[in-house]
Amino acid sequence: MKPSSRALSSSTGLKVPVRLSSSSSYMKEMYLAWQGDHNSVHESWDTYFRNIHGSRPSGEASERRPSTLLQGRALSHSLDTTQKVVEDHLAVHSLIRAYQIRGHHVAQLDPLGILEADLDSFVPSDLITTIDKLGFYGLNESDLDRSFQLPSTTFIGGQESMLPLREIIHRLEISYCGHVGVEFMFINNVEQCQWIRQKFESPGVMQFTKAEKRTLLARLIRSTRFEDFLARKWSSEKRFGLEGCEVLIPALKTIIDKSSAGGIDSVIMGMPHRGRLNVLANVIRKDLNQIFCQFDPNLEAADEGSGDVKYHLGMYHERINRETDKNITLSLMANPSHLEAVDPVVQGKTKAEQFYRGDRAGKKVMSILMHGDAAFAGQGVVYETFHLSELPSYTTHGTIHVVVNNQIGFTTDPRVARSSPYPTDVARVVNAPIFHVNADDPEAVMYVCLVAAEWRSVFNKDVVIDLVCYRRFGHNEMDEPIFTQPLMYKQIRQQEHVLKKYSRKLIAEGAVTLQEFEEEIAKYDKICEEAYTSSKDEKILHIRHWLDSPWPEFFTSTGEPQSMSCPPTGLDEEVLQHIGRTASSVPLQDFKVHPGLSRILRSRADLVTSRQLDWALGEYMAFGSLLKDGVHVRLSGQDVERGTFSHRHHVLHHQEVDKQTCVPMNHLWPNQAPYTVCNSSLSEYGVLGFELGFAMANPNALILWEAQFGDFHNTAQCIIDQFISSGQAKWVRNNGIVLLLPHGMEGMGPEHSSARPERFLQMSNDDPDHIPEFVGDFEVQQLHDSNWIMVNCTTPANYCHVLRRQILLPFRKPLIIFTPKSLLRHPEARSSFDDLTEGTTFRRLIADDGLANRCPGDVKRIIFCTGKVFYDLTKERKLHHMENDVIIIRLEQISPFPFDLVRVELDKYPNAELVWCQEEHKNMGYYDYVRPRFLAVVANRKPIWYVGRDPAAAPATGNKSTHINELKRFMETAFNLSTFHGRNI
Repeated sequence: MKPSSRALSSSTGLKVPVRLSSSSSYMKEMYLAWQGDHNSVHESWDTYFRNIHGSRPSGEASERRPSTLLQGRALSHSLDTTQKVVEDHLAVHSLIRAYQIRGHHVAQLDPLGILEADLDSFVPSDLITTIDKLGFYGLNESDLDRSFQLPSTTFIGGQESMLPLREIIHRLEISYCGHVGVEFMFINNVEQCQWIRQKFESPGVMQFTKAEKRTLLARLIRSTRFEDFLARKWSSEKRFGLEGCEVLIPALKTIIDKSSAGGIDSVIMGMPHRGRLNVLANVIRKDLNQIFCQFDPNLEAADEGSGDVKYHLGMYHERINRETDKNITLSLMANPSHLEAVDPVVQGKTKAEQFYRGDRAGKKVMSILMHGDAAFAGQGVVYETFHLSELPSYTTHGTIHVVVNNQIGFTTDPRVARSSPYPTDVARVVNAPIFHVNADDPEAVMYVCLVAAEWRSVFNKDVVIDLVCYRRFGHNEMDEPIFTQPLMYKQIRQQEHVLKKYSRKLIAEGAVTLQEFEEEIAKYDKICEEAYTSSKDEKILHIRHWLDSPWPEFFTSTGEPQSMSCPPTGLDEEVLQHIGRTASSVPLQDFKVHPGLSRILRSRADLVTSRQLDWALGEYMAFGSLLKDGVHVRLSGQDVERGTFSHRHHVLHHQEVDKQTCVPMNHLWPNQAPYTVCNSSLSEYGVLGFELGFAMANPNALILWEAQFGDFHNTAQCIIDQFISSGQAKWVRNNGIVLLLPHGMEGMGPEHSSARPERFLQMSNDDPDHIPEFVGDFEVQQLHDSNWIMVNCTTPANYCHVLRRQILLPFRKPLIIFTPKSLLRHPEARSSFDDLTEGTTFRRLIADDGLANRCPGDVKRIIFCTGKVFYDLTKERKLHHMENDVIIIRLEQISPFPFDLVRVELDKYPNAELVWCQEEHKNMGYYDYVRPRFLAVVANRKPIWYVGRDPAAAPATGNKSTHINELKRFMETAFNLSTFHGRNI
């Protein structure tokens, strides 16, 4: 253990007292004077006086100049004494700074008293842990009762400007070395540092009224007795209880109370599973009977989907804050076991609510993120989320982070779990202050929470509260922790509960009586018992009751779509022309763009004149038309403003005025919705999670995330797997986020070719062996029943249609679009305005309208394909003059599979053999997904043959010649009508 008294630090790191340069210079000059140089004596005095007082001596000070060697020697002795006084004062200033910088290293943070929160037994040599350490500053024990002038960088004096050294050290220990350790001196803003100093150094700041203490006790009772109740009723159930950190509940409520008083009326929270049920019960105020019935193994699920375990569920609730008597909305986001994955999701939803409410400074909506110590230090998404906190299009204007520091990660000791001294050190990268606090001191915790909430309100920056606590049981209630942490858990078993300690303290103070304490316990126990009895009446589990992001005006009261139809997605000719003209011009006067960009705009204008669309214009039409209808569009990702392939150019840059930009999309209509296009940080996991959260806030918004290359999504795989593909099934949460994933085998090597469509298709929930009934609006019904939608469009018009359909559907599903690269400028990948006019819709399948349609019975082969390979196939067919023999059909929507349209096409050509052609390798791409579905359509009466690249480990070759030869081989196979003759099915 570290010594209980404290030591001090010097900002210079020197091991000797710092001396005044002006005094040293003066002593040299005095030496000259002692040699008899009368002028040097005068000059020396003037120099010393000027350095101390800022001006030359005059009047009496001038008359006191030494004029003889004797006087010089006398003055020298006097100045030696003065120099010692000055040096001592400077030393005390350094001592004060030392405690501000490093006092937290010796703070008493561990409730168990056996570990060091900073993993370091080293005591800083400049902290006064023993009397002899005064010598570090050139001081000694006799100086303890001397009074020293306090610098302007401390508030320990209160109204006093001087204090004895003994009292200075004592007050510094109270401020920085008790149950609170403050890390803030790395912040490069003087005002912010001074603000924190004042909050923690001012004498008597950590004082609470009798009423505040009683409120704190009542909250601690609820937190503790809730866990006790669950332990009694369901002793063999996993619940990831809060025992050992019961103070989290009053901590969160204090943050919310303080924030509510400051104007916040919406708080969005994310947290891991430990303590979640307690937070739902005592912070969000979820009905207790709804929580207790989750433990009933016979409870049936009413909603479609898988549901989720009780300690993953979220909640949305609007209520009155009792302390401020103001309305407040609390939302706890549902999340998986993947620790910290919810962090950017919470931030995205918070940003969205701020955006739609016009809360530009975060004064109405805020976020609170809770973390575990091991995950906070170990999960990279924590850094990615912090890295978004100051970016203009991503900032939420300050998040309060609360780390439940168990001082253990499952069974892993912190000493082998992190390299940093504290689990919170990642927060230093954004200059967020870090408040470490002993969780067994409830009043210290409350004060830190009050300061954190005020910090966020004043400075709109992140802040971290490190609740140093322990885990009374194992990772869960069924786990035995003593196998791996025997000494820790021997101490924990002897550890007195914080409620017992704090209640005894308040009873001793007279703040509460024993009878009042026991009555409060009995009152809450009765509430729990009544809720338990009521919970037995619950026979059906409604997951919708746990929804964290409801859209009451979008769905019916029962959460169902308002209709099961989708209107046409086509547009009026004038709308197309207007958007086209804006897309091909610069709407601001005297705005100079790059000459190369001027050529691009002229080319766009030519396309509009000829009523043609390329890919960039097709996207412009979709976005612009939705903005006209009041639908907010947000496009985010790496380099999306220009576009990775320099095709988009949604942000124009003035070539002669730095930082002056123009977004033409925001100049389309007088009362249009705003368009947000923002280059993101070089992050996929964090940014995709953020955009997913943004899309949760409002169903009437098109939120898109574009990967720089399609395969870059794999660093965000957790968000895709745990939230996007399965979020609705687990949490009844609709989400309409759009993923734009550039995809195509174009000889660019293994890393920039495939967006890995096979991975997305594998997670699609449609049954490959069952053909649904083609009744009603089959397209919409099929989309409704799917978990997400996957398309690979081959025309700009279809790309525009699918984006518009995403908003016009009466529900929301994630949309995965495998977007092109070379097709962005392919001369054949163009669409006519006629393909987008009123009455037109998205084409899930594009049939072949060529010569073979005249004699369908003579068609020998049907090639089904998707994406860019269609253009390779049509080119090859033309070379072979096989337009009458081979039909090429495009699947634009791959999942859910368009059974109805495929059947129509197959019925047209009864004598043709079926081929699936793809440019991806056989074990990748779409083949494994489409094959059983084609066979289901034909009732296994005929095979569907594969044409494409052979199976491989890497997505593509890195050799250009090999790439070309592979393409040439499977193109020849596709049009060799004898290839599959004689083969077994």
